[in-house]
Amino acid sequence: MNQPGISPTSPSKEVIAKKDEALLAELGYKQEFKRAFTPLEKRPALGIIPINDEHKVFGVSFSIIGLLPSIASVLFYALPNGGASAMVWGWAVGSLFILTVGLSMAELGSAAPTSGGLYYWAHSLSSPRWRNLLSWIVGYANTVGSIASLASIDWGCAVQVAAAATIGSGQTFVATNAQLVGIYMAILLSHAIVCCLGTAVLARLQSVYVVINILLCIVVIVVLPAATPKEYINSASYALGNFTNLNGWPDGYAFILSLVAPLWTICSFDSAVHISEEASNAATAVPWAIVNSITISSILGMAINIALAFCMGTDIEYLLDSPIGQPMAQIFFDSFGEKATLALWSFVVIAQYMMGSSMLLAASRQTFAFARDGALPLSNILYRMNSFTGTPVNTVWFVVLMAALLGLLAFAGPAAINAIFTMSITALYVAYTIPIFARFAFDNDFKPGPFNLGFFSLPIGITAIAVMSFMIVVFSFPSTPTTDAANMNYSVVLGGVLLLSLAWYYFPVYGGVHWFTGPVPNIDVDRTDETRHEESTSVEKKTEGAVSVVRV
Repeated sequence: MNQPGISPTSPSKEVIAKKDEALLAELGYKQEFKRAFTPLEKRPALGIIPINDEHKVFGVSFSIIGLLPSIASVLFYALPNGGASAMVWGWAVGSLFILTVGLSMAELGSAAPTSGGLYYWAHSLSSPRWRNLLSWIVGYANTVGSIASLASIDWGCAVQVAAAATIGSGQTFVATNAQLVGIYMAILLSHAIVCCLGTAVLARLQSVYVVINILLCIVVIVVLPAATPKEYINSASYALGNFTNLNGWPDGYAFILSLVAPLWTICSFDSAVHISEEASNAATAVPWAIVNSITISSILGMAINIALAFCMGTDIEYLLDSPIGQPMAQIFFDSFGEKATLALWSFVVIAQYMMGSSMLLAASRQTFAFARDGALPLSNILYRMNSFTGTPVNTVWFVVLMAALLGLLAFAGPAAINAIFTMSITALYVAYTIPIFARFAFDNDFKPGPFNLGFFSLPIGITAIAVMSFMIVVFSFPSTPTTDAANMNYSVVLGGVLLLSLAWYYFPVYGGVHWFTGPVPNIDVDRTDETRHEESTSVEKKTEGAVSVVRV
C-alpha cells in the first residue's frame, strides 16, 4: 500500500538524487554540496500549503527578491523620476522585460544546472575562439554583480535600521554616514556567520523567509489603504497619471531611469542556478524557481506600488528629504503612526536581513564554482569545503570582505553608495547577456532540458538581450544631467574591475590567456559513465568520485 499523499509513480529521493548526480557528472563535476533544498521543506510552513517538488529552490530566489523591503530600498529611484506614474507603470514595463530575461535564463538553467551556471553556459555555447575569454568575462561580471547585490541589500538594511531608530527617537536621531557604515558592517558580519552554517539549516530558513515576505505584501496591499488618513489619500488620476520629474532629465529619460526600481528588485534570480548543486531535481526545480519568483513578484509588486501611489500624499520632495531618511518608512509613519509603523517596520527590516543572507548564500556558491575552475586570485584557498558544516566557508568570508570594501563608498557621499544598486544590475546584465547571446549566435550542440520554450526561445532571447544591452548603457549615466565628483555615477567601478580582470587575462606569461581553459571537470568521466551504468540496476548502490575537494 502506498503512503498517503505519495503517488505510486513519484520517483523516490534516491532516484532523484542519482539523476541529479548523473546530470552534474555529465557537466564535468562531482557532487560536493548536500542537496538539502527541498520543496520549502516538503511540508506546510506556518500553515502555508507546501510547494510542489518542481519548485524546490523557489524560497531562495523569492527571498532574495524580497519584494516589499526591496521596493522600500529603491523607492528613491522611482519617486524623483516620475513619481506615482513611474512607480506603477514603470513597474509594469520593467516586469515584462525582466520576465523575458528570466525565461531565457530558465531554459539555460534547465539544460545545465550547475553552480557556475552563467560562465559555464558561456563557455559551452561559444565558439572555440571566444569561449575562454567570454567565460572569463561572465565569471568576473557575475562575481562582481553578486557581491554588489549583497552590498546593496545590506546597505538598504542598514538604512532601514537607522530609519527605525529615527522613528523610535521621535525623529530626534539621524544617523551619520559613519554610523550607517557601522550598522552595515555589523549586518555583513552576522550574515557571514549565518551562511557558514550547514546547508540543511539554510534550507529550512527559506520557508520562514517566504512566509514573512508574503505577509508583508498582504499588509501593505490590504491594510495600508484602510489605515491611511484622508489627507494622504490620492485620487486615481494622481496615482495613475501624475508625473513628477525632480532630477532634471527629459521626462522620457527620467521614466527609463525609474526602471532601476523594478530591475533591481526583481534581480539576482540567477541565485537559483548557483544553488542548483544543492537542490533536488535541479533540472526542473531551477527553471521553475526563476519563472515563478519573477511572476509572483511582478504581480504582488504591482499591487504594492499601486497601494503606495494611492496612499503616499502628493509631497514627494518631503518623502525624499524627511528626517526619517526612508521614503516608504515615512509613508507608513503618515498612515499608521509611530508605534504601528515601528512594529511593521521591524518586519520589513527582518525581511531585508533575510534577503542579505540568501544573497550571500548564492554569491558564495558562485564564487566557489569560479574558484573551482581556478579563475579567481587565491583559488586554491577559496576552493575549500568545510568538513564540519559542508559549506564553502572561505568563499563566504571572501564575499563579505569584498562587500565591506564596497560599503566604504558611503564616505564619498550618497550618490557614490547608491551606485551599488545600478552596479549590481549592470554587472549581472553583462553576465546574463553573454550566455543567452552565445546560445543563438554560435554553432553549438545546445540540448534543452525539461523546461523548453520551443519556437519562442529565439524572439524572447532577442528581446532579453536588447533590453539588457540598452539598460547597461542607461545605468552608466549619472542620476542628474548636471553633476560633479560627489554626484557622479560610481558604477564605473564595475568597468574598472572588468578592465583589471581583462588585464590579468592578457598579462604576459602569467595571464589567464596562457592557462585558463574555462570550467575544469573535477570528475573522471570514464569512471562516471561506468558508475551510472551500475546505478541503472540499483539506485541504492553507492558511488565515490575520482577527485576530492579539499576539506578543512
